[in-house]
Amino acid sequence: MTVRVGVVVFPGSNCDRDTVHALTGAGAEPIELWHEAASLQGVAAVVLPGGFAYGDYLRAGVIARFSPVMRAVSAFAEDGGLVLGICNGFQVLAEAGLVPGALLRNRDLRFLGRDVSIAAERLDTPFTHALTGSGPLRMPIAHGEGCYFADPSTLDALERDGNVLFRYVDAGGAPAAEDDRAANPNGSLRAIAGVISAAGNVAGLMPHPERASEAILGSEDGAGIVRSLVESATKAVGERRVTVGIG
Repeated sequence: MTVRVGVVVFPGSNCDRDTVHALTGAGAEPIELWHEAASLQGVAAVVLPGGFAYGDYLRAGVIARFSPVMRAVSAFAEDGGLVLGICNGFQVLAEAGLVPGALLRNRDLRFLGRDVSIAAERLDTPFTHALTGSGPLRMPIAHGEGCYFADPSTLDALERDGNVLFRYVDAGGAPAAEDDRAANPNGSLRAIAGVISAAGNVAGLMPHPERASEAILGSEDGAGIVRSLVESATKAVGERRVTVGIG
């Protein structure tokens, strides 16, 4: 069975094609969802890709959160649907309140485009279970507003409840310091590169796994993240069919 995974396309999205390619490589059938769409066309999971939704006017993601498609995405997430936000998609999820925290301007107030290393804090989620280990994953970042921020109590709760999904790490694989410009270039608090919702079905990360999904791109470390989502969506569809059949 080929699972259908939606890829939201906003005016200004520029990683939607990369995401479609990576999902196809992972065995999914990508379905492009225009920002004005009120329906998700029955997809089993949704990806919000990188780019500059609505030009990132005002601040990244703040206009996109009010789009018709995001009303459908929010309802889908509230019903337990799997949603992954990458870079600008992470910013949109944070603005919509689907994941905790906010993404602020990078520490040096400059756009950053370079490779970083991150490590998964958990391997038991719908977005990480196909990763082969907890070692560093190399993939690119490309953002101007990637500094993860939350108040101290929220940060403590994220740590306590296991909702930090990815962290920037140094050359030795240890969590990067907040002021380590080489390993944590945007200055994210506690070196947080990605988080997962309390319910465990919505996740966001700033680095681009779709741009590191095959060796020809220089790294295939992101393929496990894409594959995790596809496999989890396939499993969810199977479970729904069993439930309907029993009912």
